[in-house]
Amino acid sequence: MTAFTEGEEAIFEALAETSGKMRPLMERYEADRNSLERKYPLVLSAIRRERLQRFFESWRTALESLDFASLAHDDQIDYLLFSNHLGHKLRRLEIETARAEEIVPLVPFQALLLQLEEERQRMEWIPAAAAATVLDRGETQIQAAHRKIEMAQDGRAAWKPTIANRAVEAIDLLRGALARWYKFYDGYDPLFTWWAAEPYRAVDEALEAYAALLREKLVGGEKGAVIGDPLGRDALTAELAFEMIPYTPEELIAIGERELAWCEAEMERIASTFSGVADRHAALELIKSLHRPPGDQPEMIREMAVEAVEFLQTHDLVTVPPLAVETWRMEMMTPEMQLVNPFFLGGETILVSFPTHAMSHARKQMSLRGNNPHFARATVQHELIPGHHLQMFMLARHRPYRRIVSTSFWIEGWALYWEMRLWNLGFPLTQENRLGMLFWRSHRAARIVFSLRFHLEQMTAEECIAMLVDRVGHEPANAEAEVRRSFKGDYGALYQAAYMLGGLQMLAMHHELVEDGPLTDRAFHDAILRQHSIPIEMLRAHLTQQPLARDFVSSWRFDGAG
Repeated sequence: MTAFTEGEEAIFEALAETSGKMRPLMERYEADRNSLERKYPLVLSAIRRERLQRFFESWRTALESLDFASLAHDDQIDYLLFSNHLGHKLRRLEIETARAEEIVPLVPFQALLLQLEEERQRMEWIPAAAAATVLDRGETQIQAAHRKIEMAQDGRAAWKPTIANRAVEAIDLLRGALARWYKFYDGYDPLFTWWAAEPYRAVDEALEAYAALLREKLVGGEKGAVIGDPLGRDALTAELAFEMIPYTPEELIAIGERELAWCEAEMERIASTFSGVADRHAALELIKSLHRPPGDQPEMIREMAVEAVEFLQTHDLVTVPPLAVETWRMEMMTPEMQLVNPFFLGGETILVSFPTHAMSHARKQMSLRGNNPHFARATVQHELIPGHHLQMFMLARHRPYRRIVSTSFWIEGWALYWEMRLWNLGFPLTQENRLGMLFWRSHRAARIVFSLRFHLEQMTAEECIAMLVDRVGHEPANAEAEVRRSFKGDYGALYQAAYMLGGLQMLAMHHELVEDGPLTDRAFHDAILRQHSIPIEMLRAHLTQQPLARDFVSSWRFDGAG
């Protein structure tokens, strides 16, 4: 018991209940973690980081107490996945702490003001007059920081734009935390409102003004510009280890460049068959002009979705449950969402990106051109069946406890794998279809290159946008939206690279287990869908019954197998 702290002896109870099986243990962990994250929601809070660190370390100690050799093979896979997950969570906390420390000189008032909401969450009530004093001190510190930056001769020489932008984002989060704190008391405690209303207003306005100053003097560009926050080589390498990708960033960039070059050559070959077309760029311009008129997009998507399901069933490629076919739905994407997602998004509901009457003429044209039928041929089935909708349908029904170790290399890799497999099976019917599917395939290859180079600080966001326009053929606004989506912080550093790299991993397994192995297409694909969204090397270990050890280290060199 001495290895445990904070009363977490209850973990032993979960261990006792497992009877050598990992599922109950992982389900208990997820429930406990969710409770803690709801209790400590402030991502800026050092208290949150410290509490989660104790939690992850306690679970890692508990996991290490298990007898690995006595576990069944699938439980050994779960053990390794869970151990990998806990190690990654602890590394991410270290990175979060280091990044938080980097911005302290720019937001020296953060800890003082954040404690108000932290105390409220602990149900420790601060007297109204004392709260007003804290707010007043906070405003004084904000104004001092404001004057310091305002008087600096060359702030951009002293602060990297990415760190300054991180400080701006922290101020936005701090304003939100203070707003929740103030709303809790305002009006319910008349004395509080009497004391705190004016100091709160002053602090909020000071924070807003200071954030605007940082954005103008240190970050550069207008509000909403694509900035991003590169991880750096060490953190990127740690992310690759967590995803079980035993390659260096440079090796993966080389794979991306190779795949992009293949796409470019194939597109040039197809373009040469078009009458009066000089090169692939001109051919892409031609098929962009073949878009459906306003209002016709939903019908087109339904037709393509039905066609994809029929193709899968005719070729006996994967089990498609009738309920999955019945339950997908369609909605139109809002103009605001299209600023970040200019193309379709999917799952059980496919979100259709298409222009509305309120858009500018230029944006309407770019949206129509970027969502033409030949581009859509590779995205409708990516988002629905056999892509994300079929995935999500199966994930909800098979090993759902593994969602805590989910990876984008499986989620996006599966959908991209099908783009490549359908290409090989003759799903594109015309040269225009082929060119449209290659457009997306080249986009996935480019994602490997620009996202990894960005996080290695070898490319700026502007250079990433230019690459998508010049080499892939994106409309400028669509390219900007794609890069914004890549780097605004909602996705991990490897998310964009995961599409094609995950697809290549699955192609390699297909080569090994279907083309040169004992499985049929249908058995292979069904088996993948029944193991949940785990790192693909662990999926391969299950399918091949690879012997495993507690000190397992990723070593599968998948490239070139397919």
